[in-house]
Amino acid sequence: MREVRVPGRSLPNGARFGVGLSGILRPGRRRIRNLLGPSEAELRANLAGEASADAALAIQEAEAAEAAAALEAEASLEPTEPEAAPGVEVPDVPGLPAEPAVPRDLTAAAFFDVDNTMVQGASIIHFARGLAARKYLRTSDLVDFAWKQVKFRITGKENSEDVAEGREKALSFVAGRSTAELARLGEEIYDEVIADKIWAGTRALAQMHLDAGQQVWLVTATPVELAQVIAKRLGLTGALGTVAESEDGVFTGRLVGDILHGLGKAHAVRTLAVREGLNLKRCTAYSDSYNDVPMLSLVGTAVAVNPDADLREVAKHRGWAVRDFRTGRKAAKVGIPTALLLGAVGGAVGAILSRRREHALLTELAADRGASRVQPMKTLRRCASSR
Repeated sequence: MREVRVPGRSLPNGARFGVGLSGILRPGRRRIRNLLGPSEAELRANLAGEASADAALAIQEAEAAEAAAALEAEASLEPTEPEAAPGVEVPDVPGLPAEPAVPRDLTAAAFFDVDNTMVQGASIIHFARGLAARKYLRTSDLVDFAWKQVKFRITGKENSEDVAEGREKALSFVAGRSTAELARLGEEIYDEVIADKIWAGTRALAQMHLDAGQQVWLVTATPVELAQVIAKRLGLTGALGTVAESEDGVFTGRLVGDILHGLGKAHAVRTLAVREGLNLKRCTAYSDSYNDVPMLSLVGTAVAVNPDADLREVAKHRGWAVRDFRTGRKAAKVGIPTALLLGAVGGAVGAILSRRREHALLTELAADRGASRVQPMKTLRRCASSR
């Protein structure tokens, strides 16, 4: 994927810019007007959202231009067909795009969070694993980053120091590297790690919107270059993600605005809707996290997918649909540590239950054959196989 330059943007002006979203962070709480205007965090979130929408549309435009150029080049190599006589139907030319089977719905779209909604676990951790395997990261860095994700999933709250430290580490990694290199690594690591971690149920929901002729976008804090790889592999329209500044195809080590999350995601969706002429009342948003309530509240239909406890409560209060594709009902706080514990403990518990069931079956078989006590295991297994 060739480099796409995102034009630089200044901080948005206007005393009330972006303040309207702050009231939906805590449903039911009374909103207090900020007479001094938006906070610095709100300004950075707004800037991140606009930059994300700019980058997403720029990438989409660049890929469309590349596809058109490739088709034109391919067509120029083929022999020219003579024009058909009037009234004679001209057959389709191989290589040219066919008419879409489904009419496009120009004003509706679907927006999907990525981590634990579309992808099992945190996509950035999967990417970090791939980088560590390639010696781009030290194992200690991977463990430290994963631990911060664990804390976030347990508490459901972001620690400002952890967020700042994680942001600086990520930026120090990409600084001086080419955007093409990050995209290439993203494609390799997706195929190796992430492809098998797509929730089939969520993927089916995305396909449902595609089949209806609607745009389908990922919305994530993951870098936009990596998010675009996931969207492209899944056949989606595109991705809204965190934008890192680049010059001449090389990352500078600075973000445009901030990490795309919370209010930033909501602003990215709103900005994209304006640019694409979408009617947000006809749009749908999907997420697992309470932190995405601002984005979910923007659209006409909100769906909680594999929700955390807080989002489940909000969904119940607001009448939002809930889709849970996890195997079994887990504890109220479901996250990375819970999954790890269930993975480790579940195997032992499963083995114990399996042995108990086997013992019960073999005891029953022994009773059927008139045995007064449980026969040796090998003999009873033969009984079971012959039954």
